Amino acid sequence: MMKEFFCIVIVLAVVILSGCATSESTAQISAVTGFQLERYLGTWYEIARLPHSFERDMHQVSAEYSMAGDGTVKVVNRGVRNGQVKAAQAVAKFKASPDTGELRVSFFRPFYGDYRIIRLADDYSSAIVTSSSKKYLWILARQRRLSPGLLEEYLHQIRDWGFAVDKLEYPNHDEK
Repeated sequence: MMKEFFCIVIVLAVVILSGCATSESTAQISAVTGFQLERYLGTWYEIARLPHSFERDMHQVSAEYSMAGDGTVKVVNRGVRNGQVKAAQAVAKFKASPDTGELRVSFFRPFYGDYRIIRLADDYSSAIVTSSSKKYLWILARQRRLSPGLLEEYLHQIRDWGFAVDKLEYPNHDEK
């Protein structure tokens, strides 16, 4: 039994590490500094995202950030798939300094993933967020839409950082 368990752990480690090796790192892209968590709290709408399985066919996607009683950040992601509202709750904590927009988020404790805010409007009205790899990217805003000019500016920046802009998905926020 112990031998089988050991084999499963080795296989999982190889799969996880090989996935990391094939994803281009975002380490060269700095997270925002001068970050103020209290200004970031509240509702954000997903304007665009790189596709991934956990948001496939999701529309009206939003994230709500609030303080939890233990000093961590409560994260509730919501979206609509096939007419059904889906929600997932997570916990986030700072990766290092609280004035840097870099958090660790866990939907499945004890596993955490990087949440890196790499661009943030001065008035905290829009943001670009990634993880530790270029597989993940979100454009977020306080409103359900961004002005075409600002969206184009963000797309240009994302392209310069080396993200696959042509693969971005734009979830519908119409409430029909």
